[in-house]
Amino acid sequence: MMEKALPGVAGGDVARIRSEYRIRGLTPQVISHFRDVVCSHYWSQGRDLPWRKTNDPYHILVSEFMLQQTRVERVQHYYPRFLERFPDFSALASATLSEVLQEWKGLGYNRRALALRDTARRVCGGYDGILPSEEPILRSLPGIGRATAAAICAFAFNQPAMLLETNIRTVFIYCFFWDRQGVKDSDILPLLKDTIPLRSAREWYYALMDYGVSVKKREGNLTRQTHSYRSQPRFVDSDRQIRGRILTQLMLHSRQREEEIQEGLGIPTLRIHRLLTTLKREGFLRREGESWLLMH
Repeated sequence: MMEKALPGVAGGDVARIRSEYRIRGLTPQVISHFRDVVCSHYWSQGRDLPWRKTNDPYHILVSEFMLQQTRVERVQHYYPRFLERFPDFSALASATLSEVLQEWKGLGYNRRALALRDTARRVCGGYDGILPSEEPILRSLPGIGRATAAAICAFAFNQPAMLLETNIRTVFIYCFFWDRQGVKDSDILPLLKDTIPLRSAREWYYALMDYGVSVKKREGNLTRQTHSYRSQPRFVDSDRQIRGRILTQLMLHSRQREEEIQEGLGIPTLRIHRLLTTLKREGFLRREGESWLLMH
C-alpha cells in the first residue's frame, strides 16, 4: 500500500511545488509535496477500473494492449468480454485470427490484436505459459514497446519501471515544466525516477494517471508543450479505416478475389491492391490462387 502523505503537507498545492522547485530543485520536500498532491487526488477521486482489480499478468497484458491509442471508456466495454472469450494465454494462443479480430472489432488498430495473439503464442511456446517479468524480454515480444513493457512491469509485478505515457507526461509538465515549450522525455525521466515510491509503483502510477486525467480536463492538452507532440491523423478514409473494412469483409465472406473486395468496398483498385499486399506482409492475410483469406 502506498504511504500516506507526510504530516504537515496535506493540502499542499501545485503553486507551492512550482515555487520550491524553481528555487531549490527537486529536494525531498518538493518530492513530498508532489506525492501529496497526486495521492490526495487519487485517494479521493481515483477511477474504479476493472484491470486495477487484478495483478494477473495475462489480464494486465490484455488491458495494456487495448489501452494503446484507445480511450479508457471504450476499453472498459471490450475488456471483460475479451477475457471471457479468451481467459488465459492458452485460450488466446489457440485462437484463429478471425476469432480474435471478431472480439476486437470496434477497438481499432487491428495490428494490436494480431500482436497480442502472437505474444500469447510466444509465451506458451517459449515461457511455459508464464509471462516474463523482465522488461528487456517483454520488449522482445510482438507489439510490446518501451511504454507497454514498463506498464506491465509496474502493474503486473509492482516494479518501479520508468513508465511514461500521455497522462503521466501531463502531470510532470503541469507541476514542473508549466512555463516551457519543447519539453523532452529526457527532461521528465529524471524527475519520474526520483519521485516514484519504490515499493508501491503500481499504485503510484495509477495515481499519476488519474491526476493527469484531471489536469487535462481543467487545463487542456499540455502535451502540446512536448518536443515530440504530433496531432492525431484523421481516421475517415485513411488507410487504417480501409484496412479495417478489408478485414471485416473477409471475416464475413471467408475468401474473396481482389476485384470482389474492391467492388464491395468501392475503393480504387490500386489502393486495394497496395493495402492487401501490406496486410499480407504483416501477417493478416494469405493468398490462395486468386482469392484472399485471413491467416489462421
